[in-house]
Amino acid sequence: MSPQSTHPPTSETFSAAAAVELAVIERSGFVESRHLGSAVVVDPDGAPLIELGAPAEPVLTRSSLKPLQALACLEMGVPLAGESLVLATASHRAEEGHVEVVAGMLDSVGLGPEDLQCPAVAPADRGDRMRVRKDGTLVSPLHFNCSGKHAAFLMAQQLGGHDTAAYLDPDSAVQRQVAATVAEYCGGSSDFVGVDGCGAPVHALPLTRLAAGIGRLAAGTTEHARTLRDAVLAHPWAIEGHGRPNSVVIEKLGILAKFGAEGVMVMGTPGGHAVAVKCLDGSSRPTTMVALELLVTAGALPAEQVVPVLAELDHRVTGGIGGDGEPAVVGALRSSSAVLTAAEQLGRR
Repeated sequence: MSPQSTHPPTSETFSAAAAVELAVIERSGFVESRHLGSAVVVDPDGAPLIELGAPAEPVLTRSSLKPLQALACLEMGVPLAGESLVLATASHRAEEGHVEVVAGMLDSVGLGPEDLQCPAVAPADRGDRMRVRKDGTLVSPLHFNCSGKHAAFLMAQQLGGHDTAAYLDPDSAVQRQVAATVAEYCGGSSDFVGVDGCGAPVHALPLTRLAAGIGRLAAGTTEHARTLRDAVLAHPWAIEGHGRPNSVVIEKLGILAKFGAEGVMVMGTPGGHAVAVKCLDGSSRPTTMVALELLVTAGALPAEQVVPVLAELDHRVTGGIGGDGEPAVVGALRSSSAVLTAAEQLGRR
């Protein structure tokens, strides 16, 4: 049974009037685009340190909730470890390694790709599309970026003796455990539940509670949380892909990072500080930069470590070809004044 939305028709996230400007695109000295949104940084106790916009209003968490969904599977006794545990929380690019791990997860409980109820797609990266085209397996549910999460859900249902065909039903055993885990870590039940792009239930939470939950997980407040955190830190490539923003942030900074569709981002440090960002226009373009700069402002990360990571992720705006034959740089994505002056909030506390 497919999950049905349980939220009323009038439910919505915060408005543009309640948002703040998080970042701008500047080209040739002209501000070309503006990204509005909300953000929050919480301390290890889950208390807000920095609040921008309307972080108390609910947002659909999308794939930023995957760490807690994977944690729920661990709590059900699913024997996930190492790369398979990271794939359970991944939004992967269907690199060869990703696909092999997910296939192995399914095979370990006597299931296969045909049991996945996520869409069948081609790999996200062109190089991997060329590889699988030669193998004759261009389109497969294994290639969908949520296939690891779905495989973990199936493992939980199979090992618990539950109906595997019902694993996306909000009333299934695994989805009830997800709801319980979210409530435990985020300080209360979801505001409502809808249907995510992959077909799984998607939970709505205020950014403040989402950040608090991710902070508790990143701090390793339970044995399962420590197991998940340590797996992600040991295998950063698996959570998104080699050279991809989440994987780079995890590898270079030693923190958890997980994006979600429609401009959601969460990051958590081993010390328990966490940040959650929602870009109101649904763009992911500014979210990594804004999240990292807010963690620096809050004193949770050292600026000298973050600056080279942001440079590696390359937020330059280009225009034409320069004298060296490379794209000419004519501007950049940069944080707004609201983000840059967030330290004033800390000073007033």
